[in-house]
Amino acid sequence: MSKKIVTVILVIIAILVIIALSAIIWYNTSIGPVSSDEIIHVVEVEMGSNSSTIANQLKEEGLIKSQLAFKMYVKLNNVSNFQAGTYQLTKKMSVKEITEALQTGKVESKDVITITFIEGKNMKWIASKIAEETNNTVENVYELLQDEDYINSVIEERWFITDEIKNKDIYYPLEGYLFPDTYQFENKDITVHDIFETLLDQMESKLEPYKKDIQKSKYSVHEILTIASIIENEAVFDKDRKDVSSVIYNRLNQNMPIQSDVTTYYAFKIDMGERDLYQSEINTYNPYNTRGPKMEGKLPVGPISTVGLSSIEAAINPNKTSYLYFVADKNGNVYFTRTNEEHSKKIDELQDQGLWIEF
Repeated sequence: MSKKIVTVILVIIAILVIIALSAIIWYNTSIGPVSSDEIIHVVEVEMGSNSSTIANQLKEEGLIKSQLAFKMYVKLNNVSNFQAGTYQLTKKMSVKEITEALQTGKVESKDVITITFIEGKNMKWIASKIAEETNNTVENVYELLQDEDYINSVIEERWFITDEIKNKDIYYPLEGYLFPDTYQFENKDITVHDIFETLLDQMESKLEPYKKDIQKSKYSVHEILTIASIIENEAVFDKDRKDVSSVIYNRLNQNMPIQSDVTTYYAFKIDMGERDLYQSEINTYNPYNTRGPKMEGKLPVGPISTVGLSSIEAAINPNKTSYLYFVADKNGNVYFTRTNEEHSKKIDELQDQGLWIEF
């Protein structure tokens, strides 16, 4: 056998060894804990669920790294006796620990609480919701938001959060960063810190697929979330979000003020629907108020509410339009126009039709 053939064979063997070692490393890593997070996730396993169904559930909850690795572990270890029931699991558990737990049967968890955080709600609402559903107070929420050490730790530990949230003009540093969803916690003694960490984990998982797109854009994550929060409050229906987004970007590109009422309401800490804005408020400079002076081509200093995934997607991938104006009627329908004349005409039409929003 020639040296050339021997060399080729050795190279092939080396490649196969490398592939095998890589597969083993990947597998061992994938069946380990997702993180050190000890927040309880309540998982319902229904009668007749197989390993694929359970793997999907666990992946959706962020409790395993890989569905494939989970199913491989089940197959290699002959795990077949999963029991229907209610389980309390954490991201700190390995696949081995999770599969062992799922073989024990139903776990009673009477103290578990469920909290739903809604899209488009601001930090005042979140603080009230936490106080309503847990043994914390509104003051506990604000105390953590004012804790400089905590805010610094959040910035240090998470790629999508930067010193932008420490701007002195921002009302609440984590406004817009807490992902709205339905969450389950161990009991009412859950701390504000652990609630925030859970919602921040969820935001990170939602943003991760868009990380490269955001890095390529000229806007930071903070600015994307700010845009998304305006979209969230201006568009009731998903179908309108990308066009609303296009208006915002078109105005920024033309050095025009965004002129969004929802930012003015937030600037002066007035809830939408509470009352109409005063002209004096509209005309007052505030780094959140995009209808005020000195805001040409500028975003608000930070997000104004929680944001859902569709608003994030719209902020990252707006439609390409020439729209510069939009207005919504009392049913939530949004109308887009290109000129101020068209915009004014549409408002007149809505008023004539009794569709104009009045508080």
